[in-house]
Amino acid sequence: VEILQDLDIDELRPKLRALRNGGIKSLAIAFAHSYAFPDHEKAVGVLARDLGFSQVSVSSELLPMVRLVPRGQTACVDAYLTPLIAVYLESFANGFQPGTLSLGRDSRERGAKVSFMQSDGGLTAAAKFPGFRAILSGPAGGVVGCAVTTRQILGSESDLPIIGFDMGGTSTDVSRIAGSYEHVFETETAGVMLQCPQLDIRTVAAGGGSRLFFRTGEFIIGPESSKAHPGPVCYRKGGFLSVTDANLFLGRLLPRHFPNIFGPAEDQPLDVAAAAVAIKAITDEVNDYNTLQGAPLLMPEEVASGFIRVANEVMCRPIREMSEAKGFDPALHVLACFGGAGAQHVCAIARALGMKTAVVHAYAGILSAYGLGLADVVVERQMPCALNIDDPASATGIQSMHLRLQGDALAELQDEGFPASRLTTERFLNLRYEGTDHSIMIAEPADGDYASKMKEVYRQEYGFSLAGQRALLADDVRVRVCGRSVLLQRRRVKIASTPPEPTEKSRVYFEDRGWVDDVPVHMLPNLLVGHVLLGPVIIMNSTCTCVIEPGARAIVTEEGDLRIELEDNADAGMCQPTAIDPMNPILLSVFSNRFMSIAEQMGRTLQRIATSVNIKERLDFSCAIFGGDGSLVANAPHVP
Repeated sequence: VEILQDLDIDELRPKLRALRNGGIKSLAIAFAHSYAFPDHEKAVGVLARDLGFSQVSVSSELLPMVRLVPRGQTACVDAYLTPLIAVYLESFANGFQPGTLSLGRDSRERGAKVSFMQSDGGLTAAAKFPGFRAILSGPAGGVVGCAVTTRQILGSESDLPIIGFDMGGTSTDVSRIAGSYEHVFETETAGVMLQCPQLDIRTVAAGGGSRLFFRTGEFIIGPESSKAHPGPVCYRKGGFLSVTDANLFLGRLLPRHFPNIFGPAEDQPLDVAAAAVAIKAITDEVNDYNTLQGAPLLMPEEVASGFIRVANEVMCRPIREMSEAKGFDPALHVLACFGGAGAQHVCAIARALGMKTAVVHAYAGILSAYGLGLADVVVERQMPCALNIDDPASATGIQSMHLRLQGDALAELQDEGFPASRLTTERFLNLRYEGTDHSIMIAEPADGDYASKMKEVYRQEYGFSLAGQRALLADDVRVRVCGRSVLLQRRRVKIASTPPEPTEKSRVYFEDRGWVDDVPVHMLPNLLVGHVLLGPVIIMNSTCTCVIEPGARAIVTEEGDLRIELEDNADAGMCQPTAIDPMNPILLSVFSNRFMSIAEQMGRTLQRIATSVNIKERLDFSCAIFGGDGSLVANAPHVP
């Protein structure tokens, strides 16, 4: 490193003092080349703390990666969020007697350990929890819970790849787990670029509270949400027609199993009649349009079912982005549904993607919280290296950096009391081909051949390889050390000796059968190991409602969870090439979402593999799908 101009602390001191005297308490520091030479940043950090800044976020200490803008924005986010977390933590700790809690400030603290979930799916001590790693801490708990519990449910088939499907009130979060967690290291959240390890979670604005619209001949789901207040129409607060109203109208939700917490005084049940009125009103809009187009009129239940089908297609888009766009067939995955609304859609989502197996955990509605108790304590270390992997001499430098980072991370967890037997280490290289900007984090292969593994992963994701054509560069060296937690233990469920008896029967609408008057309703806590329930059936739990559709069956596992199996031909009705009415607004909406998903995947792939600055940074391109007559079918919004 050549220093062209040294840092002038004396010149900087009065400027920082003026900021502090002006009431500024938090400071973010980011220098252009601090990823390689952090000394100047650290010197400014020491000065700022001496001058009384209560929060100083130094970008090279957070994550020393190359790109200045996202690194600087990450430091700003940390400077903003960390003090707020500190205030919350202090308020939380003040509710306990002194000495009751151990916040991780030093190894001599006694009391119950308090840990926080980070965006990368690992726990960390409360005192070491930085704000910039908190952005996805909630969904991360769900991914961990999904991964651990689904492997337990699958048993001997636990090596199957998993798609996590977390459907809540305003959005749906999707993740993919194949042996290990998939992480990303640069993401955009609310217009801010963040550099930090995060579980690769894709979110779509479609959930139980997503509003329903009919516009220009299409069924539209969201992105507007009715939110918790006023909520869907059935909440009795003057809310908006939402996915929840459609499920309620179709009998897929049972009001008598919900507490009376709705209405202005929060003492009334769900309002089925109001949901029906709203569904009939939007049916009139649909039929007015169909009349003008000469299309058949639809019944209210067909319209409500159509909205559910379109919502399912919207929620399939991020799943296809996580699988098909990376070269993986979603049909070869197991679908793990959780969240308050996920189990209502589990069979439909699995069918749309060609999946044959799905699971619903007994705690599906609160799995994100349950996942906190299953997560490991994680320490990560990363540093830039800028080495050419093709150069044999680089192996020694990489090995040295890995060992140094690994030693630091192991020491930290050993100080927290983890014995060596509960510590595991993963090593990674952040690799890219020369001329491209998109790096891929490659875990250390068993044979140590990073180049071959990169070639395999790159070809899997993009369909071609640059190996041998361009130099392979390592931007960063990374180490992840996990202190394995002791898993929560659940009680075993008794083995069934008699067939299950439903507690009641209900009237439910299914797209392929219409209204079914005698659908059995079971309470999950009453079911025993080995019970098999053939669809259609509804299984109620204290935290979610699980709809088993015709052509599927649910099997109760050893700990009271549900394994759902779909018939081989269960998805045949989704893609019939004949008898499609081009004026059908439901099919128009379904295929509109399907084609737009393809166009968006095209654009994201082009951006990642491009070497042109105009494409990879300015996004000066467009990806579209055209019909055989040259008409525009779908145009993804990729513009500079």
